[in-house]
Amino acid sequence: MPVVRNKRNAAEAPAGDIDLVRRALTRDADAFRTIMQTHNRRLYRLARAIVRNDGEAEDIVQEAYVSAFTALDSFGGASSLSTWLSRIVINEALGRLRKNRRASAAAAKIAQNSAAQIIQFPLNTSEDPERTMAQRQILQLVERATDNLPDAYRTVFIARIIEGLSIDETAELLCLRPETVKTRLHRARHLVRKQIDQQIGPMLLDAFPFAGRRCERITASVMKRLGFPG
Repeated sequence: MPVVRNKRNAAEAPAGDIDLVRRALTRDADAFRTIMQTHNRRLYRLARAIVRNDGEAEDIVQEAYVSAFTALDSFGGASSLSTWLSRIVINEALGRLRKNRRASAAAAKIAQNSAAQIIQFPLNTSEDPERTMAQRQILQLVERATDNLPDAYRTVFIARIIEGLSIDETAELLCLRPETVKTRLHRARHLVRKQIDQQIGPMLLDAFPFAGRRCERITASVMKRLGFPG
């Protein structure tokens, strides 16, 4: 059981995280659902930023949850639950990349060709008829430009700009120095602007939508693997 300190540093987990973990450790199904529904979107975006594939990112998040929930008693509250889960997802995604890169030359060539294509993020237009064609085009520019960033820049860009984490939070999440985050972010912004010029303003806030069905699917799948009824 995690030890709760009387005085908490800024980097330590808030009381709500500690309570959720304690409930989950007693096999409280609602606690598991709350954890996933709270963090699904961010974790999916982080995984997607690394592997650049929708289906694989979803699978990575599910695997990361199973790993995290299996080792939930190791969560000591030294960081927030969001940061703890994010690191597990990042490690899972990077491990998946390394595994893919060790594949045969033929498979690597196929993967390389696939990566060169434009992989669309989930735009649930059928349930959002108010989204205009102009908006979709700008979002596609943002998504394509982000996909084209080098791995190190793309992860920082997603965490800092898309997720809205602070410099310090991004540095903690990615185990980087704040100065490194600033440098990579500056370079990422330059590369994105180079592709989409001045079109990344307020529209960026709507980029990379997370479909409700995907959130529900991830949650339902993990709950099933944990042995809870549907």
